Amino acid sequence: MAEKYVLVTGAAKGIGRASALHLDKLGFTVFAGVRRQADGESLCRDASPRLRPILLDVTDGDQIAAAVQQITAVVGAAGLHGLVNNAGVAVAAPLEFVPLDDVRWQLEVNVVGQLAVTQAFIPLLRLARGRVVNISSIGGKVATPLIGSYVASKFALEALTDALRMELKPWDIDVVAVQPGEIATPMWDSAGTIANQIMERMPAKAQELYGAALERLRQRAIKSGKNGASPQIVAEAVAHALTAPRARVRYLVGADARFVGRVIVNLPARLRDRMILSQA
Repeated sequence: MAEKYVLVTGAAKGIGRASALHLDKLGFTVFAGVRRQADGESLCRDASPRLRPILLDVTDGDQIAAAVQQITAVVGAAGLHGLVNNAGVAVAAPLEFVPLDDVRWQLEVNVVGQLAVTQAFIPLLRLARGRVVNISSIGGKVATPLIGSYVASKFALEALTDALRMELKPWDIDVVAVQPGEIATPMWDSAGTIANQIMERMPAKAQELYGAALERLRQRAIKSGKNGASPQIVAEAVAHALTAPRARVRYLVGADARFVGRVIVNLPARLRDRMILSQA
């Protein structure tokens, strides 16, 4: 595996960190995309000497281009065996009041950024007949209230995954989606902070109408951050997607994701709405 190279974006924490470290333990040479040098140093302390941190903000075209140059200089004609598109953010706010600039940022990171990185690395993936693993979410199959812009980004990522898989098939580049349920990751702590900041900028009417619902969402996010499944189970799904002779098209990760993805998604829409709202 040491001669197989993988890039993981958003590797500083949560699913990205777990995936980078797990792939490193399996023997891959891992390029771990981080936005701060300190995060790269932290990864190196827990990894083998093969792991290479690389500064990579998926919304920064110059950093993407620099990453391509750095990685190409290492992998050469061997190419890139895997690209794990994990970088992502979550905006939590009612769609009635969410600032459109926040929606644009959500889509820029979770959709446009993923595509920008993929476009940049397709030539290296083509050399190795590599695979693209997009870290989506069960929220890419079923929408839930108050995180509408987030789930919209994941629905869009699902569409990009399917389209890319068909477009890249002539070169044997497989493209798959990993759809976790509730995972113990710092992202939802950040989402709660973002939600609070958004609400502070909203008119008083927004707080009057949605304040109680957003507080319930915040409490659920805190609970998920403490009691959600380990990011390791997502890392193991990522590893399977990169190493199996024939990867699955989608990986539902976690009991809650499997229930939603196999049962809830198939319910009549109005019944599904009632079930989701009963938990909101």
